[in-house]
Amino acid sequence: MAFDEKKFNEILDEFKVDDERLREIAASFRQDLILGLKDPEQSSMRMLKSYVGLPTGKETGEFLALDFGGTNVRVSKIKLAGAGRFEVLKRTGKPLIVPGEYDYICKDSTAEQMFDFIAGLIEEAVDGDRETTFYLGHTFSFPSEQTDLYNAKLIIWTKEFATPGVEGKVVNDLLKEALERRGMKNVKPVAVINDTVAVLLSAAYQHDETYIGSIYATGHNTCYIEPSVHDEKCVGRGGMILNLESGGFMKLAPNKYDSEYDKHSEKVGEQRLEKMVSGRYMGELFSMTLAELLNETGKHYGFTSVDMSGIIGDGIDDLSKAKAIVKEKTGHELDDSDLEKVRRLASAIVIRSARLVAACFIGIIWQRAGKEKVKPQHIAVDGSVYEKMPLAKENIEKALLTVFEEDATGIRTILDNGGSGLGAAIAAAMAVN
Repeated sequence: MAFDEKKFNEILDEFKVDDERLREIAASFRQDLILGLKDPEQSSMRMLKSYVGLPTGKETGEFLALDFGGTNVRVSKIKLAGAGRFEVLKRTGKPLIVPGEYDYICKDSTAEQMFDFIAGLIEEAVDGDRETTFYLGHTFSFPSEQTDLYNAKLIIWTKEFATPGVEGKVVNDLLKEALERRGMKNVKPVAVINDTVAVLLSAAYQHDETYIGSIYATGHNTCYIEPSVHDEKCVGRGGMILNLESGGFMKLAPNKYDSEYDKHSEKVGEQRLEKMVSGRYMGELFSMTLAELLNETGKHYGFTSVDMSGIIGDGIDDLSKAKAIVKEKTGHELDDSDLEKVRRLASAIVIRSARLVAACFIGIIWQRAGKEKVKPQHIAVDGSVYEKMPLAKENIEKALLTVFEEDATGIRTILDNGGSGLGAAIAAAMAVN
């Protein structure tokens, strides 16, 4: 079959973010930051205080890092040597659920069982040592209400977690109680951060002039160091890192596919930016557009962002992988002309995603610079879309170049994919030094 050329071009136009719109979105993002700094209720983003600033780079010592962001929990013992140097001395991890064996995330489990399991992992990470004092930093990637670096109270479980007795509780208190039940009073939880903040701390420890941290993967979020925010309970330098929960940014116009997807999503009318950029939703948007081209509007093919990566990542002339993926998902065997359009369609969705993410970075850079000249800096990014999706990183950088021109040569995006552990250890060091 041959795709309708007019319909194909109309779909591509739906995903176009031209240079003018890029700047408009960046300006709108900055305005939301300004409003949120005055009153978070005025912003579409949550603008959460982390109670931590940037590390000095001189943090040293051995610390424990608990990475609790999903069903796989990891504990590391990390030696910080200063000047960006570190060594992972021990790492251990286990899933919180093994079907047929145990399940600590279901409604029939308890908070005590969950945290006793985690305490067991910590015991393994320190080889049963009950004498040496270990300070522990905790990357906890669930919606929390935080009043200082130690106190983070779980607001609500996400990611299919249903364990009772945790919501409304300070997670470090639950962990501390579990450690005491194991006779491990020598392990002292001292800091809780989320995964985006961990990425920024990790990168800032290793690279000077790092002010923005971002997750660009299945989900999306960004944080940055805001110089104007101060609090006596905040540790670190340069102001305070604000966890924006930027996936909730709402002040940009969705196209018709975004709007249609949102109607049937889990959280209707929420997380607009995340639904337009993250890996979790890319495949769904691609499926919707391809169904329209195949005259099967409304049909769900189940494409994923990994499928899109395979389609885009084919060699220039070799469409065999794209052909196989499309045949498996849709049942249609397309000729090369239509497969090339499929590749262009997948590319358009990824490029839009990258340019929207870049618009957020641009808004933050403008906000931090104020009326001053934009300074050289790093933007730390963790996540499979940034790391592995063809066209993502390069189109972020192209967008930065479009807006900042010659100043863009001093703005570098860098991959930081070990941030959850290292960032937690750094937070612990900052809390006790």
